[in-house]
Amino acid sequence: YKKIHTAKGMPLTYLSKKLYDGVKRNIESQNTHTKVYLAMRYGQDNIEKTLKSIQPLSHQKIIILPMFPQYSATTTASIFDEVARCMKRWNFLPNYHFIRDYCNHEGYIKALAYSIRTHWKSHKKAQKILFSYHGLPEQNLANGDPYSCYCHKTTRLVAQELGLGVDDYETVFQSRFGPSQWLKPYTEDTIISLAKSGTKTLDMIAPSFAVDCLETIDEISREYQEIFQENGGSTIQYIPALNDSNDAINLMTSIIEDHL
Repeated sequence: YKKIHTAKGMPLTYLSKKLYDGVKRNIESQNTHTKVYLAMRYGQDNIEKTLKSIQPLSHQKIIILPMFPQYSATTTASIFDEVARCMKRWNFLPNYHFIRDYCNHEGYIKALAYSIRTHWKSHKKAQKILFSYHGLPEQNLANGDPYSCYCHKTTRLVAQELGLGVDDYETVFQSRFGPSQWLKPYTEDTIISLAKSGTKTLDMIAPSFAVDCLETIDEISREYQEIFQENGGSTIQYIPALNDSNDAINLMTSIIEDHL
């Protein structure tokens, strides 16, 4: 965390705030009776604190938009659980809409494809592109969590948008820990295998992260780069998350307005 800290603070915090500012500006300028709030799942400015601040207001409808493109019981559903825990104490419940995911939303797919094309315009296209998603234990999939399926769906749709061949890209899963089996193929094992087989350059994008954070800035850009070079590779080029780009702001605005 010390390595990724900047003068602005932690990237997850300030990038989320910048994205929120853009969406708030878009929504509230067009919908005078709508207010937009940012809540974190844990820590300061969390869901409970945010809901308490708006409870006294005369809201007739609350829309919850988790910033996880691909639904998982471990992430998206935990937001649902926390919101439900907090709101069950309210004496008056407004209409409530929970947005489950946006893994195949047209704006999301086009935004990812545009960010990749933009990267290729300013950097030489690598030999292969890896779509690296945050991992989960395999048992979650066996228990019915569709996260893995949604990740593969996102990759497939972006690849189609870009016109990629089947050998041009792979879907992989990062950030595993503990003794259990996690979703495969593992990002680390894949980049080692590619490096040893002669691949010198890789592009990497992490579509499951709405904004850049520890797992993208340090794990991909530093740790995986070192591992790739140690095994014979040369360069991993990380394509940043959508962050507070105009595409990201317009995407979130569109998703929210669809439910207003």
